[in-house]
Amino acid sequence: MPSRILPRLRFKLGPVILLGPGKTDLLEAIDRTGSISAAARTMDMSYKRAWQLVDEMNRHLDHPVVVAAFGGSHGGGAHLTPFGHELLTRYRRMQTSLETALAEDIAWLDEHVVKTE
Repeated sequence: MPSRILPRLRFKLGPVILLGPGKTDLLEAIDRTGSISAAARTMDMSYKRAWQLVDEMNRHLDHPVVVAAFGGSHGGGAHLTPFGHELLTRYRRMQTSLETALAEDIAWLDEHVVKTE
């Protein structure tokens, strides 16, 4: 049976969370929907918050992660840049490596968690 305990990888740059589960979920949603607004809706997040998270990543990394087009005849949209795709791929790979590396210790910890089911 898989563990109920899941490690989550988060990278901080001072007080800023540069990249973590929420931001990578947002990037995947933008990639899937082609829109920051639609991605925010699928995550029950305000457009303003989603835009802030995207802007934060774009400002703190040396390449843009998401490019947005506003209005126009096609109504705007957003997409991940090649760098954004690479960032997402590498994050997922690091997350998998973390889970693999910690599996034995997490299994031990899981045995000592009070069962609530």
